[in-house]
Amino acid sequence: MQTPWKKPVLVALEEPGVYVSIESTQAASWALIEDWPEEDGEMLDRALLVFAAVDAGKKKPEDARQAFIEAAIEAGLDIKS
Repeated sequence: MQTPWKKPVLVALEEPGVYVSIESTQAASWALIEDWPEEDGEMLDRALLVFAAVDAGKKKPEDARQAFIEAAIEAGLDIKS
C-alpha cells in the first residue's frame, strides 16, 4: 500500500492548526486505523475499501486520496488539500 499521491493532504489529527502531511495510501491507512477521532463512519469504511482496491490495482491512488479527504470531512477534521 505504499502508493504515493501526487499531492499530499494536510490534516490536523491531534489539535487544530497542527497539521500532519499524508502523502500515500499507506500513511492514510495508518492515520485512519491509529489516529482517527471516530471509530465508525460511512466514509471511513469506504476509504478503507478504496485503499484495499488501490493496493489490488483496481483503483487509482487519487481515488484513495479523495476517499481520505471525504473521511476527514466526515470526522470534522481540519484539512488542507
